[in-house]
Amino acid sequence: MNINDTQYLNNGYPMPSIGLGVYKITDDEMNEVINTAIEAGYRAFDTAYFYGNEQSLGQALKQTNVDREDLFITSKLWNDYQGYDSTIQYFNQSLENLGLEYLDLFLIHWPCEENGLFIESYKALETLYHEGKVKAIGVCNFKQHHLEKLMQETEIVPQINQIELHPYFNQQELQDYCDHHDIKVTAWMPLMRNKGLLDDPVITDMAKRYHKTAAQIVLRWHLAHNRIIIPKSKTPSRIHENYNILDFNLELTDVAQIDSLNRNDRQGKDPDEVAIGDLK
Repeated sequence: MNINDTQYLNNGYPMPSIGLGVYKITDDEMNEVINTAIEAGYRAFDTAYFYGNEQSLGQALKQTNVDREDLFITSKLWNDYQGYDSTIQYFNQSLENLGLEYLDLFLIHWPCEENGLFIESYKALETLYHEGKVKAIGVCNFKQHHLEKLMQETEIVPQINQIELHPYFNQQELQDYCDHHDIKVTAWMPLMRNKGLLDDPVITDMAKRYHKTAAQIVLRWHLAHNRIIIPKSKTPSRIHENYNILDFNLELTDVAQIDSLNRNDRQGKDPDEVAIGDLK
């Protein structure tokens, strides 16, 4: 076991710290991407109904010789299908698309609070959890006020909150809140889709000092905060590079220096402004 290569969720279920996000990976690309990732060491894969590639991911994983119990597969409920019955229906659809008998993690993709359906959708997740069809449940893009409302009205504290998070938008208050409630944070867009972050002199100087790439420094910074990361790439060298971060640690002073880069620079949508039907 390498340092930080597994996190334990609040129900004791183990989750790899580093997974591969497969957003925008096409059916044609999937086999090569998954083979490269498995070879690099990845065992966790993050998809969603909305990505339209659950089937090709499932087929690509079947062709690897990795046992199901060694894989960690996450999918997500799309906004249009919120509601109790519909959540059950589309969970089963995701399961069928992936060709699996259970999911490791199932998440609500966005709160869509104004539509008022995320509580009953989550109650459906609780049902699926109690039935053993999913080993862990959680949410994406929930702010503190969404989590407070959710936890008041449901039974199972989410195992995961998957949010946009990178050094220019480090969401420290939300991270602290999640830590306090033993909700693991997964960072999507952990490298800010390289919109300037990897050229930041603080990061590039550190990369030289550690003999690592800028991306490896940023990903290691996430792990220093006990987050789970799902960097997305289809480039074989990057897939390897993003996983190859378990052989060093950042000094605490360096972690703090990266913390200080925060500028509240959200790249994706503000969850308070996303309603059902908005995102296509």
